[in-house]
Amino acid sequence: MNDSSWGAPPRAGFWGPPDQGPAPAGPAYDEHDAQQTRPMPIVPDFPDAGRDAEDRNDRDQNDDRDRGAARLSGPLFRDEMPQEPMPTPPPAPEPPQKKRAGRDLRAAIGVGVGLGAVIVASLFIVKAVFVGVIAVAVVVGLWELTSRLEERKQIKAPLVPLAVGGAAMVVAGYVRGAEGAWVAMALTALAVLVWRMTEPPEGYLKDVTAGVFAAFYVPFLATFVAMMLTADDGPQRVLTFLVLTVVSDTGAYAVGWRFGKHKLAPRISPGKTREGLVGAVAFAMVAGALLMEFVIDDGTWWQGLLLGFAVAASATLGDLGESMIKRDLGIKDMGTLLPGHGGIMDRLDSLLPTAPVVWLLMVIFVGSG
Repeated sequence: MNDSSWGAPPRAGFWGPPDQGPAPAGPAYDEHDAQQTRPMPIVPDFPDAGRDAEDRNDRDQNDDRDRGAARLSGPLFRDEMPQEPMPTPPPAPEPPQKKRAGRDLRAAIGVGVGLGAVIVASLFIVKAVFVGVIAVAVVVGLWELTSRLEERKQIKAPLVPLAVGGAAMVVAGYVRGAEGAWVAMALTALAVLVWRMTEPPEGYLKDVTAGVFAAFYVPFLATFVAMMLTADDGPQRVLTFLVLTVVSDTGAYAVGWRFGKHKLAPRISPGKTREGLVGAVAFAMVAGALLMEFVIDDGTWWQGLLLGFAVAASATLGDLGESMIKRDLGIKDMGTLLPGHGGIMDRLDSLLPTAPVVWLLMVIFVGSG
């Protein structure tokens, strides 16, 4: 069929030549056929009419697809309304965590009780045995300290002259008093200087400096415990010294753990608080008053208050000093010999600087006899 069968001329500019008016009736069409023919609408001639029609068709098809997708993604039933997403409930607040101790308390208590039994038994049975206990603790402490210095700082403090001189220092303090302790200290320092000469000179100065420091820090300070023992009531003085130090540490721990909020020295020991220091002072002063009144001959309660205050101060400073050393070395404990405590040096940290303080105050208050 050609275009003339529609009863209208071809579209101008699209299907054929420009419009020339209605076609004359010809022999191919009679009047009856012409009446049955539906005229084709004339579309105005625009340059982009065809492109607009295609675009409209594409948009219509896209709209049909969108409506179909909406029907597929919509509710299955007419009366089913889309539900809004439920708001996410806020997370439940975490329950407050209980404070926990940094060590195994059961192991710490068990080891502490065992050490206390050994110390008390040797202290009140034979004084010389207790001097041996001090010497052994000194040698082990020196081994821990020199080992950590070599591991962490490559400082080789000579252990052999330190161990021999440290044990001799304790015995000399017990036998000859303060004079014997000072002589033994000088000889030990000289032995460290000579012993280190057998090795290459590199690092000599730092090695001997560390050796002399170790000799003073561990055995020399421990010698004052042996010197306390030489008095007639020596065992009672040593027991007072040990109990006050332990009570001070316990008071600091108990009060600081329960009420501690203000840091005492956060750059050195973040766990220590000012409230803990107050607890240490209070506990030590009460214990000192009781011990001086009922345990030490010729002692009075007010002397015990002063003694307890001094012990709390020296024990805290000693603990901070040990923490300073361990922080410089980058370690938590000096050793692992005592479960729940660390090493021997971790138990001697507050005892060592407290020994000369107690020895001196005992001499002032009740004499050296």
